[in-house]
Parts: sequence; C-alpha cells; structure tokens
Amino acid sequence: MSEPYRFDQPELRSLDGFAVTIDPAHERADIVLDRPPYNVVSMAARDQLRLTFEALDADPRVRVIVLSGAGEHFSSGGDIKGFLEASPEHVSKLAWNVAAPARCEKPVIAMNRGYCFGVGFELSLACDFRVASETTLYALPEQKLGQIPGSGGSARLQKIVGVTRTKDIVMRSKRISGSQALEWGFATECHPDDALEAAVAALVDELRTFSPLAQRTAKKLLNDSDDALLTTAIELEGLNYSRLRMSEDFREGVEAFHAKRKPTFKGV
Repeated sequence: MSEPYRFDQPELRSLDGFAVTIDPAHERADIVLDRPPYNVVSMAARDQLRLTFEALDADPRVRVIVLSGAGEHFSSGGDIKGFLEASPEHVSKLAWNVAAPARCEKPVIAMNRGYCFGVGFELSLACDFRVASETTLYALPEQKLGQIPGSGGSARLQKIVGVTRTKDIVMRSKRISGSQALEWGFATECHPDDALEAAVAALVDELRTFSPLAQRTAKKLLNDSDDALLTTAIELEGLNYSRLRMSEDFREGVEAFHAKRKPTFKGV
C-alpha cells in the first residue's frame, strides 16, 4: 500500500503542485505532478523536485522512483509567467534542477500520457526510462514563445535521436506521438492507455530483481560515458567491471546461477 511520503526538510513540508508517496513493500516511490488539468510545473516546484529526488535517493526503502502526472496529461510544461518574474540567478539553476533524475543513483521511470511538453518533456528526458501511452504527445514548443528549450531538452534529445530529428522537433515545435517516440528511440516502451500503469509496475518489479550496486554502477557509467571517446568509454567500463567483481552481489549472483536459484542481492 502506498502512503504519503514524510520529508524531514522544511522546504518540502508543503509541496507546490505535486505529491509524493512511497510503497515500502514494492520499494517504490511515486512523484505525481498534480496541478489540474495540465500539471503545469511552477518555478518553485522545480526547486522542490530536485530536493525530492535527493531525499528519495538517500532513502534505503526506495529502489525505484516513478515520475508521473495526475489525470489525462503528464505536463503541458512550465509556468510561462514565472519566467518573466524569476531572477536571472534562479533561471540559471533551472537545468540543474531538471537534471535531478539523471543525477539520482536509483532507476527513475517517467510514466507519460497525454501532453508531455516543455519542462515536462525535459524532466522525462532526464529519467532513465520513458514508458509512454498511445495518448502521449511529446513536444518542445519554446519556438512559439520566441525561445529555445532551456533545461536540457534539445541537448538530451540530440544525444538520443540525432541532430536532424532534434531540429525537426525543436525548430518546428513539432508534436511526436508515443508510438513515434518509440520508433525514434526516445520512448522505452509504448502501451495502450489502460495498460500503462501495469506496464510501469512490471518494469519496477523487474528492476528490483537486479543488484542495486550493479544498477547504480550501470547508470553512472552510461551517463558519464555518453559523450566520451569510445576508447575512454571502454576503459571506464572495464574499471567498473573490475570493481564489481569484488562485490558481494557479484559473488551472490554467480553462486545463485550455479545453484539454479534466484539471487538475493544486498547492494554491496
């Protein structure tokens, strides 16, 4: 059973447009954007979301984090008026806040349906997995405001789909369906809308079967080597492989394999 998450930080005692729950039995935490009807993300929420990911990352009860939106839409984007009112110093921190899911050591799943625009798309791109509904529409519509994405949207997308498709999305403010996102490679999975929650739950349970240590290592390695030379990436992979060979989880995995039983990983 999920229950409201209790934060120690005073800044998170009153959440601005989102809710956080935890299901200890499934080692799952849910962050749900909840500002009906389109779950607009305020400037204050960006700061709070960063702190939330940091808190959940440090919580030993949590193995997997799911980011979603209440209702028919994930998020239509940010509070446009908030950009005009924010100080330059605050605006300069936006990309750092939105990158919180990528910095989080634990697997983070974005459960996308309906509108996934602007900062909603950027937050999803910072997650490890994007599980889309057939209702999902992804877009970076900043050109319509005389702007460009400012929190990593175009940069992350270009790494995934290449410059040609990124120009198509960014320079035309083009909307991409969940099924097309799967075809283009930035959605991990795409499901009928009524099957979305079950698909995400299955992915959470799958990720929980692996070694937490190996998961943390894989995520950091892949993120850190994303823009590295091939020779550097191979070197980093080898160093991390050697380090994991000394872990108790690796010993448990090998022993379980030979005993034809399920391993019991402890994350060490």
